[in-house]
Amino acid sequence: MNQTGYRLATDLPEPMLPWRDRPTRWENVSPSTGSYRLTSAGEYLYYPDGGAIGHDHPVGQAQFGLGCIASYRTETDATRRALFLTRARAQAERLIARHVEARGAWWFPYGFDFTHAVHTGVDYQAPWYSGMAQGEVISLFVQLAELDAVSTEDRARYMAAAEGALASLLVHDEAEPWCVNVDRSGFVWIQEYPGATPGAGDYTYNGMIFAMFGLYDYVRATGSEVAADLYDACATMIARFVPLLRNQRWVSYYCQTHRIPAPTYHQHHINLFTQLHRQTGSPDFAEAVDRLVDDFPAPGVSGTVRFEAGSHVLYQFDTAASGAWSSSKGDALLESKSVNFTRGTSAPASMRRRIQGRGIYFLISAGAYAGWWVGENWSRAYLRGIFLPTVYRPERALTGPGTPVDVYDVAADGTVTSTQAVTITTATCDRRAIVNGRPHFRLSGGDEAGYWVPASAVTADAEPAVS
Repeated sequence: MNQTGYRLATDLPEPMLPWRDRPTRWENVSPSTGSYRLTSAGEYLYYPDGGAIGHDHPVGQAQFGLGCIASYRTETDATRRALFLTRARAQAERLIARHVEARGAWWFPYGFDFTHAVHTGVDYQAPWYSGMAQGEVISLFVQLAELDAVSTEDRARYMAAAEGALASLLVHDEAEPWCVNVDRSGFVWIQEYPGATPGAGDYTYNGMIFAMFGLYDYVRATGSEVAADLYDACATMIARFVPLLRNQRWVSYYCQTHRIPAPTYHQHHINLFTQLHRQTGSPDFAEAVDRLVDDFPAPGVSGTVRFEAGSHVLYQFDTAASGAWSSSKGDALLESKSVNFTRGTSAPASMRRRIQGRGIYFLISAGAYAGWWVGENWSRAYLRGIFLPTVYRPERALTGPGTPVDVYDVAADGTVTSTQAVTITTATCDRRAIVNGRPHFRLSGGDEAGYWVPASAVTADAEPAVS
């Protein structure tokens, strides 16, 4: 079992701990219609195709419960707070009551047949089991046990349930049921979708990382070396497979088996790797975040495009009406034209995104060129301001050329308020962002703390020689 020596930072600020970023909204705390509904006991069941019969869905139950815990932690209204806790506990009690014991472990069965619509080989008859669920229920039980409102007796029950779930991640594919295997190169996989035969599976990235958060919570609560070692092995695998998860200059792949680009999961991957960086403190995962952001940045960025004087090429692409990517249209080039500005000018842009097979472009939203796209070029056409910040915790180390480089103090609207020429040999940075059209790191130490340095002028720790 390959390990690197990743150690866990268990003293993260509360907002950075697992699941705090996915609270259950108050309006969603009592669903009564749709695919997920509550029973009279407040249990969160899955109704395939909106039917009349509800089934256990351990990932859905765990995530709903964890979202309720996240809301409970921040809610100030006593009545709402009490209901969030009641909902979270109902999911835990349901999972405990329905668990199956086998191979010295607790297993949490899915109660419905399932065939994946896209991924061949993911075809189950109930009951079936998922490594994603096995890890997420650990987080649910541990996080409930941490709450002051939970009695000592219930706290012990929840931790016993977490221990039983952990045991399922410590047995491999020699017998049924299983959700963990070690591949022929010695890398550990927690399978969201275990295959029908030993070692087979979908090798899904996000499901494994969510399961790792259960290991993190368990280590944080108990100090377990066994769970810490398994997390290390899982992190080792994830770091090794980043080049295969990436789909360079486009959206990342959902799983290793099918390698199908997954537009709806790419931002999840960015968020998950951000959390891995925080949990391990390793720049390996911060670097993965940077690469994924550059491959396909979040498209919800708008602002003002600055055009420098001179000639520019504008494009029309075949997209959805909003400018978003459409699988049936594929960003095909429809038309292009050149325009010339005798002086610098600007135009509003409703979207900044990667065009399939091309670079980063802006969609002009008003004026003479509304509906046209222009390619990002930091010296000629760029979005003014600071966008898509990635906050590093811990800070990252930078290595400079040892000769003067320009660093910038930049206001939120992109105005450069100060420029200095600084000789950087080594430095630290606390974030990365797109600043006036190109990636920058924000220096975090010395007299230049708060200044931005172009990423092309320095090398960040763990940064590969070739992107």
